[in-house]
Amino acid sequence: MERGGYIYILTNKNNTTLYTGVTSNLKQRIYEHKTKKDKNSFSAKYNLNKLVYFEGFNLIEEAIAREKQIKAGSRSKKEILINSLNPEWNDLFDKIKDFDS
Repeated sequence: MERGGYIYILTNKNNTTLYTGVTSNLKQRIYEHKTKKDKNSFSAKYNLNKLVYFEGFNLIEEAIAREKQIKAGSRSKKEILINSLNPEWNDLFDKIKDFDS
């Protein structure tokens, strides 16, 4: 069975650091970031637990390709992406809590 995927961008409460990731289960992965499942991870070290952007894909391979594209871009390109979906930079976690991801 083919599995879809998501790319996502996290930041901290002051929006100073951005983290781009990819996952097949968005809800679970963001929860892991919020609870600092891996205490030594980059996201835990910089308190990156605010979901400010995400995109869904039919295939995980598409999500991985998109993640690489976003990571290769500048911070300003990431900010434009975030502002296009979420100009207030609100935490979108509540919007995905009902996902069946």
